[in-house]
Amino acid sequence: MTAPAGENSTESSSSLARLAPLQAVLFDVDGTLCDSDPLHFYAFREMLLEIGYNGGVPVDEDWFVKTIAGKHNDDIAAALFPDDLERGLKFCDEKEAMFRRLVKEQLKPIDGLYKVKKWIEDRGLKRAAVTNAPRLNGELIIEILGLKDFFDVVIIGSECKRAKPFPDPYLKALELLKVSKDHTFIFEDSVSGIKAGVAAGMPVVGLATRNPPHLLMEAKPAFLIKDYEDPKLWADLEEIDKKSGAGTTTV
Repeated sequence: MTAPAGENSTESSSSLARLAPLQAVLFDVDGTLCDSDPLHFYAFREMLLEIGYNGGVPVDEDWFVKTIAGKHNDDIAAALFPDDLERGLKFCDEKEAMFRRLVKEQLKPIDGLYKVKKWIEDRGLKRAAVTNAPRLNGELIIEILGLKDFFDVVIIGSECKRAKPFPDPYLKALELLKVSKDHTFIFEDSVSGIKAGVAAGMPVVGLATRNPPHLLMEAKPAFLIKDYEDPKLWADLEEIDKKSGAGTTTV
């Protein structure tokens, strides 16, 4: 999947340079640190097939994007089992256990992740992981990717008053890191996550990892990138360095 051309972005919001001096960078987890959506999709498809969901017809990726991607398990449970929320929540718990088994064997970072990690570390920026995933999932992914010591804090949607697409998780990250929304940006890969970041008052760099670019653009990200190697991202990071002076940022 390729990121959309520049004409899909709005010029007024595309540059991150206005954030200088940068204080922090916030990351979603699934689909943003790693391409985990195929593992979630596989787990949902197989487990729903076992219980005869959708008349025994396997769900497809379009269904997954519309019904599941980026959403909190409470909302997923209600969508799958509107007449039996308790059953839905139990199903989601069992699905997450299957996902954790898969993730230990098949997880891979998004291309360029460790390059952007080094850029952030070299400038002494604060950082948080902000996810709608259960804490067990989020922390397992972070550990497998070797990022346990990278993040200052991990924010879980269900531990906030409201999960994404509401801004609460990102506002909590700002509060815990003691940084300003005017000097912080976000990496996100889902419509729900982008909406949450925008609602929290920060520019969001959207990753077109799996979700359709046209849907992501509707949530109003600053711009979209294919992965962390994308020249568009590095052009903006270079502008931040120039505006901050001498290629370093003081926090």
